[in-house]
Amino acid sequence: MPWHGAKLDEVLLRSVRETGAHIGVVFLKDETEPVLIMDAVVGLPAQIIRPWTRIQLETGTPAAASVRHRQLIWVPNHHDLVRRFPSTALATPYSFAMVAAPIMAGYHARGSFVLVWPESRPDELAPHEREAIAHACHDMGAVLQQAPPDAQPSGPTGHLRVLVPEPAPAPERRPDPAVSGYLDRLRVGGLSLDLLGRITFVSDTAATFLGGDMAELLGRSLWEVAEWLQDPLVEDRCRAALMTGLPSSCSARSPEGHTVELHLYPEPSGLTLRITPLEADRLTPWHTHELVEGRGGLPRAHASFNFLQLAAALTRALNVDEIIDLVADHVLPVFKAKALAILIAEGGRMRITGSRGYDRDLLARFDGLPITSRTPAEDVTRTGEPEFFSDWQELNERYPQAAHYDRMAAWAFLPLAVHDEVIGACVLAFPERHPFGPEERAALTALAGLVAHALDRAVRHDTKDQLSHSLQKALLPRSLPDIPGLDVAACYVPATRGLGIGGDFYDLIRLTETSAAAVIGDVQGHNVTAAALMGQVRTAIHANAVAGANPGAVLKNTNRLLIDVDTELFTSCLLIYVDLQLRTLRAASAGHPPPLLRPPNMPAEPIDVPTGLLLGIDPDAEYPTLQAPFPPEALLALYTDGLVEAPGVDLDHGIANLAGQLPRTSEDLQRLGGRLLDHVPHASQHADDIALLLLEHRAKPG
Repeated sequence: MPWHGAKLDEVLLRSVRETGAHIGVVFLKDETEPVLIMDAVVGLPAQIIRPWTRIQLETGTPAAASVRHRQLIWVPNHHDLVRRFPSTALATPYSFAMVAAPIMAGYHARGSFVLVWPESRPDELAPHEREAIAHACHDMGAVLQQAPPDAQPSGPTGHLRVLVPEPAPAPERRPDPAVSGYLDRLRVGGLSLDLLGRITFVSDTAATFLGGDMAELLGRSLWEVAEWLQDPLVEDRCRAALMTGLPSSCSARSPEGHTVELHLYPEPSGLTLRITPLEADRLTPWHTHELVEGRGGLPRAHASFNFLQLAAALTRALNVDEIIDLVADHVLPVFKAKALAILIAEGGRMRITGSRGYDRDLLARFDGLPITSRTPAEDVTRTGEPEFFSDWQELNERYPQAAHYDRMAAWAFLPLAVHDEVIGACVLAFPERHPFGPEERAALTALAGLVAHALDRAVRHDTKDQLSHSLQKALLPRSLPDIPGLDVAACYVPATRGLGIGGDFYDLIRLTETSAAAVIGDVQGHNVTAAALMGQVRTAIHANAVAGANPGAVLKNTNRLLIDVDTELFTSCLLIYVDLQLRTLRAASAGHPPPLLRPPNMPAEPIDVPTGLLLGIDPDAEYPTLQAPFPPEALLALYTDGLVEAPGVDLDHGIANLAGQLPRTSEDLQRLGGRLLDHVPHASQHADDIALLLLEHRAKPG
């Protein structure tokens, strides 16, 4: 047991006893990554808590939220869980109340303390419960604060401890004959499990169902002796009984083809099962398919898996169209809906941002209506409460004007809420009458919460992306100067994934009628700070170059400027002066990839420019200048590393590959630039910006 285990267990068991909770959990922060690890639990067996043993700190769960915000999170019922933590509500579609409180060690949140009660309890925490929770968190924090310097109180290598309120009695090797006989005469199997999933009592009939006898089954894990019970539906019903504190039931089929009905009765120390055999002529669709109430679609296990897939996919969606496709593909088939529409409140009006299954005329009629108009979507957006209409008559009674235009037969209007702010509504429409059961209403409302968070991320991504690219474009030169005898082309391509402003830049500065300075560089980072620094670098280089300094001196002066402004970002830069009259070039580099030079009718090769330190590191750094020939019809290529770098590709190999793409004879430079970009490794998905500057010395000026 870890150094802290016994002390934390004592506090956990005490708090469960004092508050009357039937489940208690301690999560501790991992010391190496942003996750919570389940450290100890009382009231749940290890077999069914696997999905919750590891929680990302950024996820929408009460336990993670209590740590992030360092405050107590109280969830009185499933409706509140659906509204505030939709992903948790989908993963645990059961009725319960819960509290999550941060475990503070000094000023640091070291974990989360969670208690669970049946939903039938009062909607508010009683003063004595709050006091017990506060004492428990304080005592746990004190234990963690006293950790030895080299202790690791949590992490992937830790071992989950499953506790029971009282010491579990040893399995009875000879169960009471009267009890066993009573159950056997009823042809009912009796079985009890502790919180480790071990069999503590088993009747003869139950032992027969499990394929063994009482003596060999006692003390063994149920899922070990009956692997056919390792079924998602059975696990779901066990989890439901233990989470809600209420009885549950389901059916299962043995390898021999016998169907049994399982009734599960939870208690603080484990589960009691009543096993009843079912004859073939007594089986109903409920027994053979276990359909989720009101959905008339996929079995519960399949539907839950489908929704978890949707939840995972929504976290990766970056635009509204992708979100609409995901919801349509994952939700419409499960609930047998035919149409979908997403409406967002903007500027006092409801705007339809995406749809599936509705015709354009109907969408145009409702798009842009004032948020004060009397339609279901507007009302849901104002109140934050979902509305369900199982048939046309129900809708017509409340909204006769809306029902007149919509030819569907049933509707669900769901609020899209983000952090207690309703941003719009999701509409699901059905072609036939569709009664909405309580479980289906909760599932749909939770799904809408996931969609809302995904839409909020997508809208912010689109806005920030547009702003970033607009700012990037404004910081790059709008046009390059016309130098007689010099053909020039520039290309810039932003990264295809991620947010922010690229740090790549290029420029061409006229020095005289027959000479120019070509610049290309890459500022570390992809944010506004990087963009601002990029502007400073370009300005400093331009000012020093036109003042007559040589390339090495320009980079040296720029380096000192960056150190003076005390930036934490570094910049690579390549500066080349080309003199068309002298037919030479002079180059200096601050940690930038080498330029490529293609002499007339010859293959291109890198120019071995001496490489100085990146700008912004050492105030005394020197930048040697190299001189080389630049004859007529020679081609010079300056580029950033996004053009030649790729995962698993050696940089020298990438540069050599780019050199091989340069033609030996003259070619339209803009077309050449496009062709070079087409040969970028992983061209469709590159994680870095790309800048390319091409210069060709024409044989005859003008």
